[in-house]
Amino acid sequence: MKQLFSKIPRFIRRHRALSGGAALALCVVMIFALVNSPTMVGASAAERSLPIYSVQRDGKYVALSFDAAWGNEDTGELIDILGRYGLRATFFLVGEWVDKYPESVKQLAAAGMEVMNHSDTHAHFAKLDSDGIAKELNACSDKIEALTGIRPTLFRCPYGEYDDHVIDTVNALGVTAVQWDVDSLDWKGLSAQEITKRVLNGVNPGSIVLFHNAAEHTPEALPGIIEGLLAEGYTIVPVGELLLDCEYLIDHTGRQYPLG
Repeated sequence: MKQLFSKIPRFIRRHRALSGGAALALCVVMIFALVNSPTMVGASAAERSLPIYSVQRDGKYVALSFDAAWGNEDTGELIDILGRYGLRATFFLVGEWVDKYPESVKQLAAAGMEVMNHSDTHAHFAKLDSDGIAKELNACSDKIEALTGIRPTLFRCPYGEYDDHVIDTVNALGVTAVQWDVDSLDWKGLSAQEITKRVLNGVNPGSIVLFHNAAEHTPEALPGIIEGLLAEGYTIVPVGELLLDCEYLIDHTGRQYPLG
């Protein structure tokens, strides 16, 4: 808002010939236009620190992502399904999960999946200070790098919880925080049909879809989702390939878009 009102005196100075009433009326109009302009909305949104929920880019692209925090019942099956379609997805792993299932981590990497960071202990990050956040991220990344040879560059907040402090700290560590704009809700025990309907109805170009690797009906739903997306003309890529590699901004919805 400071930017907004700083524009008004300049406007008045340029229109000194106007009567007081006319100048006031024009100022009101200008305030309304500025507040409702995309530029001002963007400036206001930029005051918040947000993770990336979706991406604005040319073409119909979508990314499939899976969080792995607890069980490991179907990781191999998910890899096999994605492999049948020649697809790569992004798996966000908790460090404690990595400790329990190191062979699955290696299997994911060998299959070409992106293996990324989902914290070390699945803590509530908004309750942590900067040192605590750094320790969580680095501990998980160290474990993944030791098994795959690749250090994660993407991070997903446990429980999807964050505030400005969390995102600013993650960014300062050189890691990009990623959320989702389509939630399959597979962890709630929804049927394969319900999961499929939620995803296909919710996806738009640039979407990031959230699944979980130990959800009961996700392997059953995944082939239909993939085939539905392909039939609608989508190209399915891992999150790292969906994100922009140029200068960008993030709007108030968490959508990443190119600068300029």
